[in-house]
Amino acid sequence: MDAIILQILNGLDKGSAYALIALGLTLIFGTLGVVNFAHGALFMIGAFCAVTVQRLLNLSFQTVDETQKDFLGNPLKVDTPYVEAWFGPEVGATIIDWSVPLAVVFAIPIMLAVGYAMERGLIKHFYKRPHADQILVTFGLAIVLQEIIKYFFGANPIQTPEPSALKGSLDIGLMLGFDPNAIIYPIWRLVYFAFAAVIIGGVFAFLQFTTFGMVVRAGMADRETVGLLGINIDKRFTIMFGIAAGVAGLAGVMYGPLNPPNYHMGMDFLVLSFVVVVVGGMGSLPGAVAAGFLLGVLESFASTTWATTTIPGINQIIIYLVAIIILLTRPRGLMGRKGVMEE
Repeated sequence: MDAIILQILNGLDKGSAYALIALGLTLIFGTLGVVNFAHGALFMIGAFCAVTVQRLLNLSFQTVDETQKDFLGNPLKVDTPYVEAWFGPEVGATIIDWSVPLAVVFAIPIMLAVGYAMERGLIKHFYKRPHADQILVTFGLAIVLQEIIKYFFGANPIQTPEPSALKGSLDIGLMLGFDPNAIIYPIWRLVYFAFAAVIIGGVFAFLQFTTFGMVVRAGMADRETVGLLGINIDKRFTIMFGIAAGVAGLAGVMYGPLNPPNYHMGMDFLVLSFVVVVVGGMGSLPGAVAAGFLLGVLESFASTTWATTTIPGINQIIIYLVAIIILLTRPRGLMGRKGVMEE
């Protein structure tokens, strides 16, 4: 039982990233009807927002420390971060230590602006074009963004560690009544899952309980009728594109401690996230979230020693096998609307 719970936790952890990215993809497809292959790049940009904040907080200047001497007895020059000089050593060190959570605040306006600029500057010109054209132009945009990140930050992964207070592991087994040390799980992975749950819950609450969200949902169901009522649905959909970009960016910010940001991380998640969207049902927000967690858990169980020994490589193909089965038996996906992808 403890092994099963551990694999479920591993699956929910990875499924959180799948669900957040797939949620943004579905928001864009459901509102604008655009297949956005640049969405993985938004996840990557979010991760590098954390890198940027970390570097900004570590900007320093040299001072002479009379208490430290070199081998000749001369005072040493030491680097002092500006935040430590401004707020004091203890507070400044704490701010630097919590750079990743603080990057969430920095990333929100950045990602909203990037999403708005992307939609207004490029994607709006491809609304009525075939999906093949949309895929080509957004995939090209993703490559451009990827190369820009590579130019400024390099090709190697960059460490963005979690705060010291959230390092280490929790004895989940003891909390659930199992033997001590039966289920040891990293704290930051639990934090990421909780963060994903809050973001997902916030998006659904926004769409369900606000007037703006109700109009957006109505527009997703019948865009023309909403437009005839005198509502500027295009403007609302543009804002939703920005929100979708924000969701992907925040997912990337908090994922940095789990997987050091690198310029191709967006591509690594892109294909899997599209599979998640297809399995959940094109345009179905609950389906995208449910499929994300479901496929994350399945991938976790497929990565166990027993599974990989019995069927070598099953952990690499399990998600695609599930997608094939779903498309053959239920083309609209688990929670997709009837008629979607069934013609």
